[in-house]
Amino acid sequence: MKKMLILVAVVSLVAGGISFAEEAVLIDFGLLTADTHVAVGADDKGDTPNQNERTLMDFANVRFTGSFTDEQKAAMKTSLAIQNWEVLLSSSSRTVENMVNSYTREATSKQWGKVMGVRVHYPIENFNASALVKPPFEVPGYEPLNGEGDTAQASDTKTKFEDGYGLLKNVGTIKSLAVNVYGLNFPHGLWVHLIDAEGIEKTMFMGFLNFDGWGELRWDNPGYIVEVRNRDLRLLPLYPDAMPFVKFAGFELKRDASRVGGDFITYFKDVKVIYDKAILDTDRDIDDEALWKIIEARETARKLWQMERFGKNQVIRYIDQQKQATESTFTPTAKNSTNDK
Repeated sequence: MKKMLILVAVVSLVAGGISFAEEAVLIDFGLLTADTHVAVGADDKGDTPNQNERTLMDFANVRFTGSFTDEQKAAMKTSLAIQNWEVLLSSSSRTVENMVNSYTREATSKQWGKVMGVRVHYPIENFNASALVKPPFEVPGYEPLNGEGDTAQASDTKTKFEDGYGLLKNVGTIKSLAVNVYGLNFPHGLWVHLIDAEGIEKTMFMGFLNFDGWGELRWDNPGYIVEVRNRDLRLLPLYPDAMPFVKFAGFELKRDASRVGGDFITYFKDVKVIYDKAILDTDRDIDDEALWKIIEARETARKLWQMERFGKNQVIRYIDQQKQATESTFTPTAKNSTNDK
C-alpha cells in the first residue's frame, strides 16, 4: 500500500504521551561558501568562486526579462553564498557611510571552519538602531533539488534548500531554537526571523551578545505544552493540506540608544530547531495526490509566484550594476598643440 501522511494530532489521541519531537539544523553557514564561478557579463573570464552551487537560482526565465540579451540573462543568477547576504539598516540609520560599511563576508573559524561574518556600522548618535541580516532572496519552499519538475511536496522528496540550507519541512510546534554565535562583548540584542508555510513571519528574541567567544543562545517556547493530555487536540483535515514548513528569514541585531555606536562585528555558525513533527508516516489505502493532483497545482502556482517576486529584485540589481560607473580616475586632458608654439 502507498505510504501517505496523517496529522500527529490524530495519532496523539491514541498514543497518549508519545513524543515525536525532532532536532534539526535549519541553516548551517558552513554549507553556504562560494564553491562555483558564475560569469557576470560577457567580459568575466575569471574562475574565482563567487556563488554557492547548491542554492544557485536563475532569474532569467521570469516574464519581465524578455528584452535582455542571452549574455545578460546568463548573469542573472544568484545564490545564498555568504557574501550575497544583505545587511538592511533601520530607516533612520541609512546614511551612505553606514550602508557602505555594513555587509557580510566568509570567515574561517578554528573551531567550526567556514562561518558567516557580519559587519554593521551603527550611527554614532544616541538613538535606537537595528540591522536585519537577510538572504538575497526569500528561501523557496518548493524548489526541487535537481532544479527540474513542477513540484517537490512529497515526504520522500528532498527540496533544494533542505538539509541545512534554510528550509525545514514537517514542522509542527517549535519547542526550542538555538544559534551558535560569536560575541565580542557588545551588549546588542539578537533576534531570529522565521517564515512559515502560510507566509507569516515570526520573530524570537535569543539574548544579548555581551560575551567573549562562541556561545549558544537559546529560545524556549513559553507556550509549549509537554503533556499531550493537556493540549487542545483537534481532528484536522488530511488531504489536500500540504506539508507545513519553516524557513530562515534572517537575523536582527539591535543596538540600544545608550550603547556604543559605530562598527560592530559578529559571526554565525548555524541555527538549530527542536520541534514537534506536524505529520507522521502511515499506510493509506488510496494515493489521493496521484488521483487529484491538487497539491501539485497549488504548489506549482506558489513556486512561480515566489520566483517572480524575488526575481524582479534581482533583475533590477543587475540593471543597476550594468549602469554603474567603472572609472576611478579622469582621463588626462590633452595638451593644445597650438599653445606650445
